[in-house]
Amino acid sequence: MPKGYIIGRVDVTDPEAYKKYVAANGVAFAKYGARFLVRGGRFEAVEGAARSRNVVIEFPSYEAALDCYRSPEYAEAMVHRLGAAAADIMVIEGYDGTQPG
Repeated sequence: MPKGYIIGRVDVTDPEAYKKYVAANGVAFAKYGARFLVRGGRFEAVEGAARSRNVVIEFPSYEAALDCYRSPEYAEAMVHRLGAAAADIMVIEGYDGTQPG
C-alpha cells in the first residue's frame, strides 16, 4: 500500500503564534504515525512560485494522512496557524510503481 503525505508550503506572518501551532500539531502527527521528511531547510525555487517554508510529512497511508488532517487534534492545532501563516496544504498518495532505469 502506498504511503500518504501532507505537503505544506507556508509563509509565516506571525512567528510567535506559529510557534504555538508547531507545539500543538505533534499530538495529531504522533497519533497518525507521521514522520517529517522535510521541515523547513534551505531550498531553491527552480520553477514557479515559492513560499518561505516547505514541509513534507510522511504517513503510513493516504487514509492516515487524510484522517490526521481532518482529526479534532489537528483542528485544535490549526487554529494557531490560520492567523499566523498563509499556506498551501495538500494530502497526496505516494507512488509504489515502477521506477526509471
